[in-house]
Amino acid sequence: MSRRALLEIFEYGIRAVDGRRCTRNFLQAERPSGPVHVIAIGKCAGAMTLGARDALGADLRDALVITRPGYAVPEIREDARVAVLETSHPVPDEMSIAAGHRLLAYVRDLPSGCRVLALISGGTSSLVEVLPDGVAVADLERANQWLLGSGLDIFSINAVRRRMSRIKDGGLLSRLWGRRVLALYISDVPGDDPAWIGSGLLARQESRLPEGLPKWLTDLLIHDASAAAPVEGVRHEVIASLDQALDACCDLARTAGMEVLRHQTRLDVSVDEAALRIVSSLKEGPEGVQVWGGEPTVRLPAKPGRGGRNQHLALRCATAIQGCGTLQILCAATDGADGPGEDAGALVDGESVQRGRDAGMDPEACLMRADSGSFLEAAGDLIFTGPTSTNVNDIVIGAKGCKG
Repeated sequence: MSRRALLEIFEYGIRAVDGRRCTRNFLQAERPSGPVHVIAIGKCAGAMTLGARDALGADLRDALVITRPGYAVPEIREDARVAVLETSHPVPDEMSIAAGHRLLAYVRDLPSGCRVLALISGGTSSLVEVLPDGVAVADLERANQWLLGSGLDIFSINAVRRRMSRIKDGGLLSRLWGRRVLALYISDVPGDDPAWIGSGLLARQESRLPEGLPKWLTDLLIHDASAAAPVEGVRHEVIASLDQALDACCDLARTAGMEVLRHQTRLDVSVDEAALRIVSSLKEGPEGVQVWGGEPTVRLPAKPGRGGRNQHLALRCATAIQGCGTLQILCAATDGADGPGEDAGALVDGESVQRGRDAGMDPEACLMRADSGSFLEAAGDLIFTGPTSTNVNDIVIGAKGCKG
């Protein structure tokens, strides 16, 4: 299979969960009546707001968009009804706090009884925050840096985040009381539960803290999540998810005449375990395409290098398929951003390790330093997409000896 064919399968999956298209389609089918005020937060906030504008036209009264730098599409900035804030991701900072207070001010000024459309996507947990008394911005930054490098899964990470916030775990909804709220989500969490997407600005869920948290971190968790207001009065709809993207990838591969195996078990395990599953399945399986999804975890050193979990996974897979000329593995983030650097992931094959070595790089040393991106750049295997207008976790596509 050509490299281009694998990339086309990945890109087709991304297009199936495009934020603008999915938001527009939903609102055209179930259009709210009268003027609508929009709150859009997350990596897909700009694209989802465009979709809302497509469907609502002049009924979109105004909008507050909070997103990651570089993710606010130009069209939305040109609309005088829309205010755009770009804040910090993946570690929140002073800009995230400022955005949180701007959000509260926007909500406070909404007319009683008005219709509110909330557009929520991954990245929200970092992009906007209102801290409880006694927690400083430096504490928030330190906590998130520790969490992101801890190897914990997203549920454990968000369970901590919810207890350091006045707007998460349903906290924002208490400020919207008396308004009619429709919340649309692009899901980046297993199970697609709105209570966990963006740490649940508009939905509550009982949760337990993970074990083994350092004392300095537990000392910061002074917010009693159980005290959050009830969260009735909002309609939640997930309009795009990982399953939709994976289904689309499989559909295109089958249309091209390839045998396809879609793995139902998510790769929500350590990167090393994920690599073992992927490589074993490809080596032992028949010719064709295999597709996985999920969010592998990785423990980071104190000073990680270039690249995120997808590049780390790709390089780990590459070391396991050295010399296997019939195997190719694509590992990429659907939002187009995989850790430090500007790349979405990588596409490796049986010659990747040798190409990197020929360029003077050591794969094991790069893995130890969490600097897989530097090796993959030398090997010519990085994937760059730029912002994709979606965010539904990661996709892995493996190919064995098939033509396409």
